[in-house]
Amino acid sequence: MSNLLFDEPGPRARRRIRLATVAGVLVLLALVALAVRQFAANGQLAAERWQPYATWPMWRYLLGGLWSTALAAVVSAAIAMAGGIALALGRLSRRRAVRLPAAAYVEAVRTIPALLLVYLVLFALPRYGLDLPLFWKLVAPLAVSNAAAFAEIFRAGIMSVERGQGEAALALGLTHGQSMRLVVLPQAARRVLPSIVSQSVGLLKDTSLGFVVSYAELLYSGKVLANYNGLLIQTYIVVALVYLVVNASLSALARSLDRSVAGRGGPRRRKIIRVPR
Repeated sequence: MSNLLFDEPGPRARRRIRLATVAGVLVLLALVALAVRQFAANGQLAAERWQPYATWPMWRYLLGGLWSTALAAVVSAAIAMAGGIALALGRLSRRRAVRLPAAAYVEAVRTIPALLLVYLVLFALPRYGLDLPLFWKLVAPLAVSNAAAFAEIFRAGIMSVERGQGEAALALGLTHGQSMRLVVLPQAARRVLPSIVSQSVGLLKDTSLGFVVSYAELLYSGKVLANYNGLLIQTYIVVALVYLVVNASLSALARSLDRSVAGRGGPRRRKIIRVPR
């Protein structure tokens, strides 16, 4: 991902966006209606095929997978954020020996799919005697991949803070490090908080790569459950709905934080946004 600064769209652009949104929603509804019709024609909507998901044992098993997903996402996000802050500060460093390696890491890792990093941890590292526990075979590549994305988010946030803030801190006798830690970073973190939450939503979805390493996250738990009860379509629809509810809740939180930041005097004309890779 990269961060861009953009101007608010004008009346014509907003009208085109609304029309495109309406058209997209209508196409999506048509596809959903077609899918429902096909499911009904093939007996997939029969009550007895959905009845097992009205029982607690089924949901207890899926919620166990959701807990594993959340745990992997939280640990990956914590490591990636710490690494992202370090990389952002490294890219803004005045020392060439620090700035260039940090920039090289960010630019290189952003071009590598997270799935490829998972395969490297799964197949390449054991050949060199480094066989990570199952949990870390998922968390390590996700943290490495998302650290680069968080680095660009934090760097954009730091650059959005007025230079006068840091200069005023230096004038008060603070060192450059103290100025960055006590003055600039808190303001930057507040401004990019919506983007951090949005990036975390993407990270949560990436935990589905645990399917590759047989980590018992939500998608892998759904696969095991479908193999057990033979309800393939029903199981994956339920899993998709769980993902939808969780990710929609986090996206709503990001929008709420965005409005809160703007309401407290955050950047209004220029917003920091995330552009999908």
